[in-house]
Amino acid sequence: RTGEAHALLAEAAHWTAARFPLLADALQRSGLGADWATLLWEAASLPPARLVAAADALTAAGRTDDGRQILRQGVARPATEIGEAVLALDTEGRHREARALLDTYVQVRTPEEAAHSAEPDPVRLVPLLLRSAQSFSDQCHWDVLHALRVAGLAV
Repeated sequence: RTGEAHALLAEAAHWTAARFPLLADALQRSGLGADWATLLWEAASLPPARLVAAADALTAAGRTDDGRQILRQGVARPATEIGEAVLALDTEGRHREARALLDTYVQVRTPEEAAHSAEPDPVRLVPLLLRSAQSFSDQCHWDVLHALRVAGLAV
């Protein structure tokens, strides 16, 4: 019945963000920690705004490592998809969510991949990308700036 269990976990990954900490607690109490890891993996494919909401809910419930993990897994998407997601969140006025997504992306992907995330709209994304890189470290900022220049995206 592992196929049925996996289907249920995939479905649960699409529930509201507020339910994630409750699911985590219930699965862990039942000795189903591996299923919690599967649910996090499934949730990483949520649309970016919902992904950040799930990470926020986990962090608010004291499950900071789970919140970080879901974001790290969620930024495994193609660079341009991340850039488009950041643009959409920023356009909607969801600056904190856009920043959370971009901060995680800059920390876990290569500078070259980070630079490619600015391709959808370099004018808007380059400053956001550089701000995220700077918040991580001076070296990260320099590496991303260099990658942006090589890609022809920095002014």
